[in-house]
Amino acid sequence: MSVVDEHRSVRRLHHDAGDRPMITIWEVTRACALVCQHCRADAQHRRNPRELTTEQGKALLDNIASFGKPFPIVVMTGGDPFERDDLAELVAHGHAQGLHMALSPSVTPKMTPQRLRELRAAGASAMSLSLDGCCADTHDSFRGVPGVFDRTLDAAAWVREAGFRLQVNSTVTRKTVHELPRLLEMMVAMQASLWSVFFLVPTGRGQALEALSPSEVEDVLHWLADISDIIAVKTTEAPHYRRVVIQRRSGVDSSGRGELYRELTDAVAGLRASRTEAGALRRPRPPIEINSGRGFAFIDHVGDVYPSGFLPHQCGNVKDQAFTDIYRTSPILRSLRNPDGFDGKCGVCEFHDLCGGSRSHAYAVTGNALASDPTCVYQPAGWVTQ
Repeated sequence: MSVVDEHRSVRRLHHDAGDRPMITIWEVTRACALVCQHCRADAQHRRNPRELTTEQGKALLDNIASFGKPFPIVVMTGGDPFERDDLAELVAHGHAQGLHMALSPSVTPKMTPQRLRELRAAGASAMSLSLDGCCADTHDSFRGVPGVFDRTLDAAAWVREAGFRLQVNSTVTRKTVHELPRLLEMMVAMQASLWSVFFLVPTGRGQALEALSPSEVEDVLHWLADISDIIAVKTTEAPHYRRVVIQRRSGVDSSGRGELYRELTDAVAGLRASRTEAGALRRPRPPIEINSGRGFAFIDHVGDVYPSGFLPHQCGNVKDQAFTDIYRTSPILRSLRNPDGFDGKCGVCEFHDLCGGSRSHAYAVTGNALASDPTCVYQPAGWVTQ
C-alpha cells in the first residue's frame, strides 16, 4: 500500500492520491446514545430517515471498490454504527467486493461480544474504540454518560477476543493532555495495535472545549515521536507530526521543547526503562502522507462528501453523483492536493508535500481551507525571509 521515502521517515502511497483515496470514512448513521463533548457530528438519538439505505450503502461500497487495487480502506463510523441493524450485511457486502472493512463504534449496550463476533465473521478486520482519559471521571464526563469508561475496558477485551485489530482513539485537549502518560500505559496493557491521537478541532460540540496552543501541540508531537517505539502512533488533524519525525530522524530539530514535553517524558521514564529491560521496544512505524482530500475522504450519513469529518466543505452527494467522480473532480478536493497553492507559511514550507498542515484547523480558525495551519509553530526558511 505504501513505501518508505528516502528518509525512511514517512510512508508514501504507491498510487496517485488524486486518483483514489487510501482511507474512506463512511458515517453510516448519526444516531448515538452518547453525548460526547467534542463530537464533530452533533450526534442524534434517532436515525435520520434520509440516511443512506441498505441498497444505497451497497451501491456506495460497489462504487468504492471500482477504484480498483489497491482498494481503499473503508471505516464505518457514526454516530454509532451499531445503531444500524443492517451493519453486518453492509460489512459482508463490502468485504465480498475486496474492500478492507473497519469499524469505529461507540461503547453502548448495543456493543456485545456476540455482535462483535458477527461482524468479524462478516469480514471486518479492525475496530477502534475511544478512550479520552485514564479514569472514569475524565472519560465519562467527555462522553456524557456514566459507566462508559469501565465498559470501554471490557469492550477492548471483547474486540481482541473476537479477532479484531484494536485501535484506540484519544482526543487531546488542555484538560486531558496531562493524562497521556497514563493512557500510554493503558494502551500497552490493552494490547492496542495502534494509538490514534486526535488534536481537537473546534467544530460541532468541540467548540466549547479548550484546544492546545501551538507550542503545546509541538511538545506533544515530540513526545509521541519518543514513545512510538513503545506503541504505533497515528495523529489526526496534526499532520505536522510527519515534519517532526523527519526533522528528528535527519538530525535536525529546530523547535524548542517546553515544560509540557518534559512533564510527559518524565512521567513515562519508568515504563520506558521496564520496556527497554524486557527488550520490548519496537521499530517506530513511519507516519503516512495522507491528508484531508488527499488520500482521505469522508461521506456522511445522508451521502454528502467532505474532505474530512472535521472540514465542513461539502463536495457533492453520492445519491446524485458517483463517489469516484466526486473524489477525482471536486474543485475543493483538487485544491487540497496542491500544497503549492496554500496560503501563508504552509504554501512555502519545505515539508508541505509530506505534511500539508491541518486543513480542518485552518478552516475552523480562518474560514479558508487553504490557509496556513494555525496549530503549527514551524517557521519555514521561505517564510522567514519574506
